[in-house]
Amino acid sequence: MSSGELAERVGITAANLSILKTGKAKAIRFTTLDALCAALDCQPGDLLEYRPDP
Repeated sequence: MSSGELAERVGITAANLSILKTGKAKAIRFTTLDALCAALDCQPGDLLEYRPDP
């Protein structure tokens, strides 16, 4: 699926999806995470990674 199609399914802009994909997001709404997991048929842990601040 293309990024544009995923953004449309999730209900966010392509620019916001790009920010999430590049790891530049400082936060994510639970509703967005839920929609991403539903669209990608995955679990939140498949999308998130903990990185402590340096």
